Amino acid sequence: MKKGPFTFHLAEILLVVMVLFSAITLGFSSGRFIVSFNSVGFTVFSSLQKGVNSVVYFFTDKINGIRELSDLKKKYTALKEQLENYEFLKRQNSEFQKENDRLKSLLEFTETLEYKNIPARIIGRDPDSLYSGITINKGSMHGIKKGMSVIAVQNGDKGIVGKIVTVGYGASIIMPVYDSMCNISVRIQNTRDIGIISGTGTQDEHLKLNYIRKRFVADFHTGDIVVTSGENGNYLPDIPVGRISMITPLDYSSSLDIDVDPIIDFGRLENVIVIDMSKTVEK
Repeated sequence: MKKGPFTFHLAEILLVVMVLFSAITLGFSSGRFIVSFNSVGFTVFSSLQKGVNSVVYFFTDKINGIRELSDLKKKYTALKEQLENYEFLKRQNSEFQKENDRLKSLLEFTETLEYKNIPARIIGRDPDSLYSGITINKGSMHGIKKGMSVIAVQNGDKGIVGKIVTVGYGASIIMPVYDSMCNISVRIQNTRDIGIISGTGTQDEHLKLNYIRKRFVADFHTGDIVVTSGENGNYLPDIPVGRISMITPLDYSSSLDIDVDPIIDFGRLENVIVIDMSKTVEK
């Protein structure tokens, strides 16, 4: 037989076959092949399980996120409502405090008066009538009578509001000082010059002070306070009516043309005091 580059002897082939057979037999007998198959199966199954778990976790996480977002939105809405309620209560408490301060000022002032006084609250205004009526919640049943003077305390300042012109059983109407039909005897507080103050028909315009002599013009200044004279017994004396805002000498008259700004801001007036000068208060 011709020998090639590689020659195998029978003895060598049998030796290799026996070694392989022995190794395979030993492997089956020791269970190593079974363990390897189990390992492969476990690896495949665990990888599949891991993938499924990842997908489940992803969707579960998203669902939980949506649920948490919904809960947060509800909590936000609830907190927003609580904040709005708090702000409302805060504003309401501020209004109560302001109301208490106003009533306290009224009470303190009424305690200094020697005449019977009746506190009242404004419940209506009628600027379109013959006079600019202001309606209050007190009437004859409370002792209100026609012609009684009305004053108020506002921002710590007392001032004339007007006088009662109509009386009902449970309500009355005030003619305010700015009404064109209202005329009040007054004095300039510093000089004690006497004159008559009249309304111009609207709360947004000046009052007019008449019959102040022109020759004493140098004695008067803007900012001077005009008070009630107390003459004729219609109004308490020395109650502020307004402040002089402009002084104009007139060539054709011996009197000055004087504009007066009311002490009382009628647009913000809420409470008043009606004075019964026919009855004094024992102290």
